[in-house]
Amino acid sequence: MDILQPPGWARPRGYSNGISASGRTVCVSGMVGWDAQCTFQTDDFAGQVRQTLQNIVEVLTEANAKPEHIVRMTWYVIDKKEYVGAYKEVGEAYRDIIGRHYPTMTAVQVAGLIEDRARVEIEVTAIVPE
Repeated sequence: MDILQPPGWARPRGYSNGISASGRTVCVSGMVGWDAQCTFQTDDFAGQVRQTLQNIVEVLTEANAKPEHIVRMTWYVIDKKEYVGAYKEVGEAYRDIIGRHYPTMTAVQVAGLIEDRARVEIEVTAIVPE
């Protein structure tokens, strides 16, 4: 996996501008912050992010993939201000579960998610070296 950082560009914090990788592709559908029984344990944004990231890692594990194989994340949030206000806690959860690997990321505020209690939904693409 090669991180794509054009010369002279400011280094992004918490994500990469681009990644080039080859291998087996693993796609994880949008995950929300509920547990394995589809029950939300919290309505707290950072708490849901923590559970969502854990869910992603569990799905990746089924494909013998690891967090460091993630090349792309798309975050869908209900409230941009809630997301920005939880940066510190979200960063802690991210580092605890994903580590210090920062794939390409997009975050989008949306009008709603299918699951009414969901505050965030995250989908990922991983590429596992062969």
